[in-house]
Amino acid sequence: MLEAKNLDKEISVKKIDNETVNVKIFNNDILMSIVGEFNKNLIQIEKLTKTKLYFRGNSITVKGSRNSISNASNSLMFLVNKFLVTNSIENNDIIYSVKHGVNELDKKNRNNIRSIDQVIKTPRKSIIARSKKQSDYLKALQSENIVMSLGPAGTGKSYLAVSVAVTMLMEKKIDRVILSRPAVEAGEKLGFLPGDMKEKVDPYLRPLYDALYELFGVDKIDKKIETGEIEIAPLAFMRGRTLKNCFAILDEAQNATETQIKMFLTRIGENSKLVVNGDPSQVDLINKRDSGLIKSRNILKDIKEIKIIEFDHNDVVRHPLVTKIIKAYQKKSIDDKN
Repeated sequence: MLEAKNLDKEISVKKIDNETVNVKIFNNDILMSIVGEFNKNLIQIEKLTKTKLYFRGNSITVKGSRNSISNASNSLMFLVNKFLVTNSIENNDIIYSVKHGVNELDKKNRNNIRSIDQVIKTPRKSIIARSKKQSDYLKALQSENIVMSLGPAGTGKSYLAVSVAVTMLMEKKIDRVILSRPAVEAGEKLGFLPGDMKEKVDPYLRPLYDALYELFGVDKIDKKIETGEIEIAPLAFMRGRTLKNCFAILDEAQNATETQIKMFLTRIGENSKLVVNGDPSQVDLINKRDSGLIKSRNILKDIKEIKIIEFDHNDVVRHPLVTKIIKAYQKKSIDDKN
């Protein structure tokens, strides 16, 4: 758990009455990052906490019910700490700070409001765990040899895996990062697609490229690809290899068969990490029962050396609407089964 050493010097929270709290933030850079352009972050905190926030000078006055003003002030304290630890505040941090504040109020453990669990620092931004399961996932990615993660889109499965993998590459803890996934979209076969192997596979790995470029920059990543330190490989091309001193990620594993996932996992060699990510609700195979993700989870769940993380809609860190959409489809799926 990380807390900036000088947090108490950067923020003060003073209760005025049962419905009013005054929050002072003394560092102008932190204050402006929290307020946001045209007060957009404060407006979002107001909506999420059902409070009214009045910004003047270096003070933010919070008005509302007792619980709502506590939640809002806890959110502001968390954001100050987030800036001090990572030197940035993003839109998702606003949502998470309020969610985090509510959880800690429920626990009556106010000290945890100050803490940030798990930080991965990349050249362009710092990544924090935004839920308990994300924290567990980040710990597993750094400490375990094989990790499986299952869950809906937006839970950070691929993003966090890429951030840890390339950070380890930059720190020379491994020699190579391998990105792989099954190519099944629209029934296309790689042999019939134009271009060399990288050009054939690139469209299927676009989400991973997006994460790589965002975290490490286009030039740096393209250079690593040219030197072979970052390798793009279709899942079918992993057969017969032994992966040593590398971090290999199998993405979209819901579109791999049980045999393919077994083949991937048995490639592990000395000083290597293998990660299998997938969303069981988004199988693109013609026969959805061919998906090996859930089958592999059930087969491997009792092997203590393999860490399995299962995300749900509570771990989604994209737009709040994404969580509602996922919940609606999950409800429909349950209703259909009944």
